[in-house]
Amino acid sequence: MTEVTSLRPALAVLIPALAAVAVLVFGGRPNVRESWTMLAAIAELVVVGTLAADALAGRVPTTVAGTFATGIPLAVRADALGALFASIAAVLWVVASVYSVGYMRKLDEHDQSRFFAAFAASIASAMGVALAANLLTLFVAYELLTVATYPLVAHAGTEEARRSGRKYARYAFGGGVAVLGGTVLVYALAGSVTFTPGGLAALGTADPLLAEAAFGLLAAGFGVKAAVMPVHGWLPDAMVAPTPVSALLHAVAVVKSGVFGIARVILFVFGPEAVRDSALRWPLAGLAAATMILAGFLALRQDKLKRVLAYSTTSQLSFMVLGLTVLTPTAVLGALFHLVTHAFMKITAFFCAGTIYVETEREYVSQMAGIARRLPATLAAFSIAAAGLVGVPLVGGFVSEWYLVLGTLAGPIPPLAAAFWLAAFVKLLFFWPIVSTAVFEREQSDREWTRPEGLVSEAAPTILGPILFTAGVAVLLGVVPTATPFFELAEEVVAEVFGP
Repeated sequence: MTEVTSLRPALAVLIPALAAVAVLVFGGRPNVRESWTMLAAIAELVVVGTLAADALAGRVPTTVAGTFATGIPLAVRADALGALFASIAAVLWVVASVYSVGYMRKLDEHDQSRFFAAFAASIASAMGVALAANLLTLFVAYELLTVATYPLVAHAGTEEARRSGRKYARYAFGGGVAVLGGTVLVYALAGSVTFTPGGLAALGTADPLLAEAAFGLLAAGFGVKAAVMPVHGWLPDAMVAPTPVSALLHAVAVVKSGVFGIARVILFVFGPEAVRDSALRWPLAGLAAATMILAGFLALRQDKLKRVLAYSTTSQLSFMVLGLTVLTPTAVLGALFHLVTHAFMKITAFFCAGTIYVETEREYVSQMAGIARRLPATLAAFSIAAAGLVGVPLVGGFVSEWYLVLGTLAGPIPPLAAAFWLAAFVKLLFFWPIVSTAVFEREQSDREWTRPEGLVSEAAPTILGPILFTAGVAVLLGVVPTATPFFELAEEVVAEVFGP
């Protein structure tokens, strides 16, 4: 990989940040506000697309904006791992922006300017996380992400929303303190916090106790947003936010930044060799395996659809954490590709939940009877997303979970692969009743469903279009995984860390 100086990594962070300012300035003119959002999202996709192309070509565009007081550079760069995460965020920002316009207008939500501004600021922070060149820059972006997403979690303004927002902030800032402590220890031990494929060599000869402490602090800090039990409690409560926010939290920004941070720590700070020797490796793997299964059982107890999806996310995130901890090249490839497939599947599921709500005002699983008769395309997309999350072939989740299982079977503790199968089975137990109830059951009376134009009444194109797109990509990733650059970027990361 050849590092080249470029302004594009900084531009990838600045475009959504400037969009947030523009949205606030033009907040009184909805069409202008939404136009700024869409233009910025498209521009972001173009810039990030060029960064991904460079990463695949062996170039690492880098912007150094200055230095911290410690002499550590404030720098952003697009290596393969950063380009992978940034590409997910860029694609889904365009999709989520279209959906958000339709959703917010349909419900006539209050404070839409604040919503779109915070949404753009969250993407800017997520880009900072993705493209950070070192742990300190990552820490700053990680904390800014909490600041930017707090207004979204508390958007409704109710006491429940404010309480959920405060809970989210306590968990997230607490995790940030742990990340800062780990960063300080790494710098003290290695004299550097720059991300290096295979890890910082100096940590291999550092004081073992302090190195373990640094690894533990970083894993715990990033584990908060990755919702690894027992620090997952904020995630289900955050579902009080509007559905586009839930989709952002689960598919694009917050929870994925936690998994991404763990990937950086394992692959680019400590490195596979040091992590294999760590006493904390298997406790982390055990927590991930337990989270995968227990979160699924908690989902079985939920009636509110968004809370079901929240616990599903908690489980799925630990699929990735366990794959990273197993540390075989195949398992890491599966974890990184699952970062992609889960994003498209889960955002589809949340979009569908939002559509059901705006079209029928129903948000509980017990109210789903007959929904498919009214919203057949929406329920078809939801079924695709659910199938992928379970691991059914022909959807992206099957491919990433296949690599995760194969990589775990080839690892030092093959029986851990059973955790993936059990977690998938539990997901089938809570997704199948939702789909079967919506498709096969009928309400006692159809009068409330009847409209002059007929029984079928799908959402507006601005709402339905993004759903069909993300569901289509989820299928594409399952049928032809290499059809997009995502799989190749994941392979490039594995090659950088483990060798070709």
